[in-house]
Amino acid sequence: MEIYQLKTFVSVAREGSITRASEKLNLSQPAVSAHIKAIEETLGLEVFERTARGMVLTNAGARLLIKAEATLSVHQDLIAEASRIKGSITGKLRIGAGDVSNAEAVGRLLTQLAQRCPEVEVELQHGFGPSVLNGIKDGSLDAGIFNRSHADDPDLTTVEMSHFNVYLAAPKGSGFTPGKPDWARLADMQWICPASNTCCGRTAENLFAAHNIQPKRIISIDRESVTRTLVAGGVGVGLLHADTAKEAEENGEVELVYQTPTHVRVLFAHLKSRHNDPLLQIARGLAQDSAHAPAAGKAEPY
Repeated sequence: MEIYQLKTFVSVAREGSITRASEKLNLSQPAVSAHIKAIEETLGLEVFERTARGMVLTNAGARLLIKAEATLSVHQDLIAEASRIKGSITGKLRIGAGDVSNAEAVGRLLTQLAQRCPEVEVELQHGFGPSVLNGIKDGSLDAGIFNRSHADDPDLTTVEMSHFNVYLAAPKGSGFTPGKPDWARLADMQWICPASNTCCGRTAENLFAAHNIQPKRIISIDRESVTRTLVAGGVGVGLLHADTAKEAEENGEVELVYQTPTHVRVLFAHLKSRHNDPLLQIARGLAQDSAHAPAAGKAEPY
């Protein structure tokens, strides 16, 4: 049995579909089917049940999946050790940058990687935070940088690169007392909020619950620059990252009503199972080195 066949087996098991697995592996569907058939013939076992919903692991397949993942991990460790023995790091590192990620953190890491590992090809893929997280988990990304305002995922090794707070901003001249928001009045105003799976979207929901309010009107916006423009234009109130909020206040665009309890971390993350990967070890170390950089906050969207 070949390593590439085990990779196909694990991918089909994770995706539950030959079509999706073929896309992840950049293989044709017949090739993926052939790999699975070869495994079943070699082992003398059916590892998948073909159903209308897709490929479902049999009991035997579920037991073998654990061993297959462990085998691939050992194989990866072998390759990593060989790279260390050679004394030079080569290869390709796919990093996802969530649209909620801090651009400065991404830039610093890529610059340092280029200096430390000039022979490594780095591929940067932009996307939303959840898509970066999914990419790390399904193997289409090696690592990612994204914002996190809640508990870490237990499957990930994370490094905090920077952090920032979130402010509630209102149009200039709204007359709020800083630090003492009138929540009843705020509930009557239009709120400009991103999706609930973002740090600012989650912050908004926490504020609504904590102060027992439900705004009558909400505009869903996933770009901090747009939120800033709308608040400055008098459209409503919105949440801004610290640096953006302070800059907008200094420019006379908005007034800051309230510093929320939200503490957002900008994280570098990869799967814990890849802890010994030499490229990720270097990238993780560089991310740790940047942890003492000035606090972040100019992220977009948020």
